[in-house]
Amino acid sequence: MSHLQIGEVAKRTELSINTIRHYDEAGLVTPSARSAGGFRLYTDADVDRLLVIRRMKPLGFTLEEMGELLAAIDDPSSTALVAAFHERAQRSCEKLRIQLAYAEELTALLASRTVSSGTG
Repeated sequence: MSHLQIGEVAKRTELSINTIRHYDEAGLVTPSARSAGGFRLYTDADVDRLLVIRRMKPLGFTLEEMGELLAAIDDPSSTALVAAFHERAQRSCEKLRIQLAYAEELTALLASRTVSSGTG
């Protein structure tokens, strides 16, 4: 089993080192090992857990909810809880799609105003 230092994990997950440390302190993702010098060492499974958290954050899940989902993912008997999180994630995605559509409409409107006022 290979271990990654926190800097490599940060690159793979696109999370800052401080954010990864915060998730460790919150008990969401504990490093699988420590180096002789005390550095946090992570496995691919740890990276996968961080990616779950990274995906939950923009959908408005709290740290407590993140912990609940991670525990449910680890427990095969928690299918109902995983299903509830799935449904909530789907609703959040739909809200984000609507917000993105509004943002794109505004961007197009502003672009058309910029082009028409610049040529007139």
